[in-house]
Amino acid sequence: MIAFFLSPIGRRVGALAALALLLAAYAYIDHRGYARAEAHYKGVIAAEHAAAANAAIAETERQAAANNAAKVREAERIAQMQAENESMELKIKELEREAGEDPDAGRVAIGAPGVQRINKVR
Repeated sequence: MIAFFLSPIGRRVGALAALALLLAAYAYIDHRGYARAEAHYKGVIAAEHAAAANAAIAETERQAAANNAAKVREAERIAQMQAENESMELKIKELEREAGEDPDAGRVAIGAPGVQRINKVR
C-alpha cells in the first residue's frame, strides 16, 4: 500500500485526496462563517427594525401632543375673539343708541357728539 503512494500515480492520487480534503475543510469552514454572519446580521436587522418602530411610535406621540397643544391654543384664541366680538357689539349698540338720541342726527354736517362717536370706533 505504501508502495502505491510512492509511485507517480499514487502521488497524484494522494495529492488529489489531500486537495479534496482541503476543499472539503474550506467548504465546511466557509459555511460555518456564512451561518455566523447570517445570524449576526439578522440580529442587526432586527435591532434596526425595533429602532424604526420605536421612532415611529415616538413621532406619532409627538404629533398627537403638538396637535393637542394647537387645539388648546385655538380654543383660547376663539374664546378671546368671541370676547372681543361681544365687546365690539356692546360698543356698537351704545353708539347706535347715542346716535339715535343725538338731536343733530338729521343734519347734513357732523356735530361734536358725532365726531366723538366716530373717534370711539377707531
